Amino acid sequence: MTSFRCFLVLSLVSFLLLSTVLPSISTNDEQDDEDLRFLEETEGKSVDIASLPHLSGSDDDQFPDDDEEDEDSGSEQETDAPLSDPYKAPQIDDKDVVVLTQGNFSDFIKNNKFGMVEFYAPWCGHCQSLAPEYAAAATELKGEGVVLAKVDATQEDELAEEYDVEGFPTIYFLVDGKHTLYPAARNKDAIVTWIKKQIGPGIYNVTTLDDAERILTSESEVALGYLNSLVGPQSDELAATSKLLDDIKFYQTMNPDVAKLFHIDPEVKRPALVLLKKDAEKICHFDGLFVKTAISEFVISNKLPLVTMFSRESAPSIFESSIKMHLLLFATLNISEKYIPVLREAAKLFKGKLISIYVQVDNEESGKPVANFFGVSGNGPTIRAYSGDDAKKFAMNGDVTFNNIKVAFAEDFLAGRLKPFYKSDPIPETNNEDVKEVVGDNFDEIVLDESKDVLLEIYAPWCGHCRSLEPTYNKLAQHLRGINSLVIAKMDGTTNEHPKAKSAGFPTMLFFPAGKKSSDPMKVNTGRTVVDFYKFLKEHATIPFKLKKAVLVPKDKPTKTSDSKVREKSSSVSSKEEL
Repeated sequence: MTSFRCFLVLSLVSFLLLSTVLPSISTNDEQDDEDLRFLEETEGKSVDIASLPHLSGSDDDQFPDDDEEDEDSGSEQETDAPLSDPYKAPQIDDKDVVVLTQGNFSDFIKNNKFGMVEFYAPWCGHCQSLAPEYAAAATELKGEGVVLAKVDATQEDELAEEYDVEGFPTIYFLVDGKHTLYPAARNKDAIVTWIKKQIGPGIYNVTTLDDAERILTSESEVALGYLNSLVGPQSDELAATSKLLDDIKFYQTMNPDVAKLFHIDPEVKRPALVLLKKDAEKICHFDGLFVKTAISEFVISNKLPLVTMFSRESAPSIFESSIKMHLLLFATLNISEKYIPVLREAAKLFKGKLISIYVQVDNEESGKPVANFFGVSGNGPTIRAYSGDDAKKFAMNGDVTFNNIKVAFAEDFLAGRLKPFYKSDPIPETNNEDVKEVVGDNFDEIVLDESKDVLLEIYAPWCGHCRSLEPTYNKLAQHLRGINSLVIAKMDGTTNEHPKAKSAGFPTMLFFPAGKKSSDPMKVNTGRTVVDFYKFLKEHATIPFKLKKAVLVPKDKPTKTSDSKVREKSSSVSSKEEL
């Protein structure tokens, strides 16, 4: 009997101990597995502001109206696919352009030593512009042993993947099945000239004065070699140079009268070379070693005008040049005549090192987009510099004078002594919304604050994906507004720049952990829901945080609760952890 009583006592004690320990274990398990359903439940509902944990002094903050419809959503055409009706192509006589598919592509390569293939998308504006030029080039080259073809990459996925097509149009030139990217301008004349250089000798003989006069009348830029022989090492070097430079036609002659017509002294020691242009600087004489590398460097340095007028036609010659340092003058047409000569005089000192460019800011088609890219507003004159190797911009202060351009800017630019320029909107006068507005000039203050974990969206006002994300991003910020260590922010990537905010597209989501701002930010590769963002922040935030569960009120049933009752309700909810 005694042993039975002992057993009962031990059992009772064990039960009491377990009943004390188990709730503790259960609580820990719940803390490890958050119930985030209340975040999902906020979709389509308003948040009772009084029930949210607030920042000190932020009781007057207002939420955006979640009922407001995004009228523009989906109205903009995205760059990767059309959002409207399928594009209906105009009638183009492209009978000489071969249509390729997976089924006949191999036969096309097998049957043609030389070929050009355009991978296109029917909705692509650049492809639409190219179509008549491409068709005309195909017709002109029909008798030259070169066949031009096209592939609808939206239908031929396997071919597009095999040929690494990432944008439209992608154009390849094929020789015996081996393909290289076509590098020149996208018009008929450029395509024909480039292809003829690839399949021919690349250099043409001028033996008569009639031929010479015809060339000088019809060509805007020509290079002429005055040689001892039209075959041999000198001619080979000139021909090899010609194949490197797509936009210049190369000629050779032994005739002293032809040389004289091209402004070469007939008695000069041969080989000699001259570059002629229809520009303010019409004649450039070569005085280097007659080898391919030296000749090509000479032509590249001198083929562009001292000041290039920026346009769609001149853009390829600028951006495809081996000279990557650019000096740009921005001004309206009516004042340009005063400042272009100033830039031209300075440009003479930097030939082969800088490309000097005039951008007409009141030209809506070509000038305005470039001015926006460089953060230039107004009529000008404004001077900017650009380094194509690292895409950095530089701004010149002071008046547009020869000395300022040469001494105070261009020389320092080439020497790497200038501080880069970054675009910025004005700093907002107030910034009290849940999603903080970041611009270039307050980026360091907000985003690079070492005491804050910062989530940043880089957006574009015209981006449909950004507009779709906005309600979710606002809701996330509403839930986290009471977490002092967290900042939810956004920046217009079209008008603001910062070296820490690199964006390859919109929207770009970056996370800057507290205490680690000297490192590159983290790319936020997660879903685009409130819960996804919240989980990402909980996992990666340097400073741990807890969130109080909010009281949710259906939108269609607004409350008329008195302030005292709201505060009472808030107090009871706030005392209950979400974990």
